[in-house]
Amino acid sequence: MPDRVEAARLRRLADELEESGVRLSGDGQADAILLEEIDHALRPTVHERRVTSSGTIIDPKTDPTTWAAGTQLDITPVSLDHQPLAAARRFADGQSTWLLRRTDTTTEWLLFDRPAGSERDLVVLAKRLGATIVQRHPGGTVRVVGRFGVARWDRFLWHLEPPVASWIGDASPLDGQGDEDVLQALLEFAVHDLGANGIGSLLVYRPVDEPGPPVEQRLPTPPPLEIRRARHLAPLRHALAQIDGAAVFDAEGVIRSLGVRLVPSAAAEENVDALGGTRHTSGRRYSYDDPSAIVIAVSEDGPISVLRAGKVLRRQL
Repeated sequence: MPDRVEAARLRRLADELEESGVRLSGDGQADAILLEEIDHALRPTVHERRVTSSGTIIDPKTDPTTWAAGTQLDITPVSLDHQPLAAARRFADGQSTWLLRRTDTTTEWLLFDRPAGSERDLVVLAKRLGATIVQRHPGGTVRVVGRFGVARWDRFLWHLEPPVASWIGDASPLDGQGDEDVLQALLEFAVHDLGANGIGSLLVYRPVDEPGPPVEQRLPTPPPLEIRRARHLAPLRHALAQIDGAAVFDAEGVIRSLGVRLVPSAAAEENVDALGGTRHTSGRRYSYDDPSAIVIAVSEDGPISVLRAGKVLRRQL
C-alpha cells in the first residue's frame, strides 16, 4: 500500500510540473531520480521543530575538470562508500554540501569551499555541470533548476522562470554596442538575486561612453563592483536592498553610480505611457531619453521589465 501511495504522489507531481511548463527529460531513470528528490524536498525531515534544508545535483553531463573554473568554486567529490541514501542525505545542506546522484546509481557528495545556495548560484551550477538541481533552501523555498529554467514551489503551485538566455534576443544591445555577456549577467542578477529575494531595483546598462541625460546623483561613487564577478554580487545585492534609485553600469558591467534619481524630460513624460508602478514608469521614460541604454526594472513583488528607447522589450510577471 505505501508503494502505491508514493507512486500516485509522484505521478501527480510529474503532472504538476508539466502543467507549469517544466518538461521532464524523457530519460526514465533520470526523471525517476528527479521526482524522488523533489518529493523529498517538498516533504522534508523535521527534527525538534527544525526543518532541514537539502540539495541534490542529478546526473551532471559535463567534464568534472571544468567545474571549478566554470563555477568559481573549489569542488571536492567524496565517495559515500555504499552509505544508504537516507543516511547520505543528512549531510547535504544544499549550500556547501550536495548529494550527487547519477543514473548509473553512483552516489557521492560534492563539497564546496563556500556556500553556494542562492538562486543565481543554482543557475550557474546547473549550466556549468550540465545537471538538474533540486534544493530546499534554509528559508523554506523549494527550487528545481535545469535546462528549462528555474521552477519555484510557492506552497500551492509551481512558478517557472524561463532561462534568462531566452531574453537576450529581445534585449540585444543596439548596433553592436555593449556586451551580451554583461547584459545576460545583469538579467540573471535581476531575476535570480533581486527578484527572487523581493528586492526592487532599477539597473541601467550604458554601453557607450558619451554622457547620458541629466540625473540626480544622491550617493557617493560606489566601489567598482563588476556584475560578472560572483564574489561581487553579494555586496551589490546587499546595498541595493537598502536604497532607492537606479544603479548605473558601464560597458564592462562595472557599477559607476548608485541610488541615482532618474529625471524624465518633458518629452518623455508626454510621449511615454506609464508602466505599472513608479519604478517601471521611471525606467521606461529614462530609456526614452537615453536610447542607447538598456534599463531593467525589478519590482519587489515580482514583475521584471526590460526597457529600451521607451519601449518594453520584455515583461516577466
